[in-house]
Order: sequence, then C-alpha cells, then structure tokens
Amino acid sequence: IEGDIADYKAVEKAGKGAEVIINFAAETHVDRSIRNSVDFVNSNVLGVTVLLEFIRKNPEKKLVHISTDEVYGSIDEGSFMEESNLSPNSPYAATKASADLIAMSYFKTYNLPIIITRSTNNFGPYQYPEKFIPLMITNLLEDKKIPVYGDGLNVRDWIYVMDNCEAIDLVSKEGKIGEIYNIAAGNEKKNLDVAKFVVKEMGKDESYIEFVKD
Repeated sequence: IEGDIADYKAVEKAGKGAEVIINFAAETHVDRSIRNSVDFVNSNVLGVTVLLEFIRKNPEKKLVHISTDEVYGSIDEGSFMEESNLSPNSPYAATKASADLIAMSYFKTYNLPIIITRSTNNFGPYQYPEKFIPLMITNLLEDKKIPVYGDGLNVRDWIYVMDNCEAIDLVSKEGKIGEIYNIAAGNEKKNLDVAKFVVKEMGKDESYIEFVKD
C-alpha cells in the first residue's frame, strides 16, 4: 500500500488488521532539511500526529516509533542516555524530537501502547546514496572526490542495518510500553577515519578526500 503518512485514510488502510505498527516513515537527510524543512515537518511531525490519532482510535494496536540519536544533539565526551535532554541541531533532528515528544504525550494522556527507538547511524545494502558511506562509494566509482565536513573529527557510532532491525524486532515484542530504547553498536569512528577506510577499500588514495564547510 502506497500513501502519505499525513493522509489519515491512507494510514487507516495500511493499519487495518495490524497488531503492531512500526513507523519508519520519515524525511531523513540533514542537509536537505537545512535547505527546505517543510517536507520534514509534514512527514515527521504532522504525519506522526496523524498516525497517533489512528492509534488513539485503535488502542489495541501497538506503535513502535522509529526515531534517531540526532534528537540529543552533540556531546563533547561520554554517551547519551535515554533520559538525556533533547537538543536537536538541525530541522531534521528538531522534527524527529517533536514527533518523540508528541508520541510520549499520547502515551501519557491516552495510555496508548507506544514505544520509541533511537538508533545511531545505519549503514548497509541499498542505502540511499545521499548518505555518507554510499555517497563516498558512488563518488569514487565515478572518480569523484568525497566530501568530509569540517576537519572530519566528529565521531559517529555506526550500526549495521540488520543489527538495528533485530533490535527493533526485539523491542516490538518485549519492549516496555512507554519506554524509549537507544540502539547502538559500540562502533564509534571519526568521520575522517571512515572516509580513509572507504578510500583504501576502493583502491584510491587520500587525495580523493575533500574537506568542505560544515
């Protein structure tokens, strides 16, 4: 079924007969959200609210809402916990944080079966090529340079997509209603180190790495 998450009738059609709804629907790319945030608000805020209204009218259905670690913002040292303050740094992150807050308000106000997961950076097969790792690979295949923001020393945790899926599956079955679950891999890498690794694996040299404004 293809439809818009902000269209109640489409959500109703898709959710009919489901016991658990896992919401992956979202605009996700930080750079695009900075250029134009309207689509992000429509999908990530309005769309999630429409979905929550559907759950309110069908409270026997469990909702697992997929969020992101981007809602926490940046940290100089240590790690974020589920109880950490939300401090989003981009329109994308702000819309995801908004959706999380609205979802938790529906849990607290209506006592609905809602759970949230927040994962770190995913990678794996078929990832859209605007994302960091597939963008590097496709650029190098076309003999183009790869952009690395700032000095490349920002650290990200990278999780293989199927590991994230396994965690979401576990949360959907055994997670506690009203809880938020951070999903990570303990696989923290500097962006520059990831770029150097990909360049080496693709048989190129580090001259293909181009530092750009963050």
